[in-house]
Amino acid sequence: MNIIIGFFTGITAAMGLGGGFILIIWLTIWENVAQKSAGGINLLFFLPIALISIILHSKNKLIEWKILPIICIGGALGVGLGLFLFKTLDDQLLQKAFAVLLLPVGLRELFHKKNV
Repeated sequence: MNIIIGFFTGITAAMGLGGGFILIIWLTIWENVAQKSAGGINLLFFLPIALISIILHSKNKLIEWKILPIICIGGALGVGLGLFLFKTLDDQLLQKAFAVLLLPVGLRELFHKKNV
């Protein structure tokens, strides 16, 4: 089953949909992995997926290289804040914060009218 979860996580991650949420939910709920460990596993999982995605999206000219430095700076600042929160918050609070984040995102995806 873990291979199937990894497969679908990789697909959604490569599509830019943030497949890590699937992996974290699977690890914490069904595999009983601590929230902090699941986050670390997710980050390690992300590295090869990101590299493959960058190569493929770059070949298809789908990367806006001009805005990349700005996004990287924002990402680095976010990593700093995230690491601080990660070190200070316990697993229970992190799980609740993750659920609070997922709920509005999921509801928006379910009910938001898409402009196609």
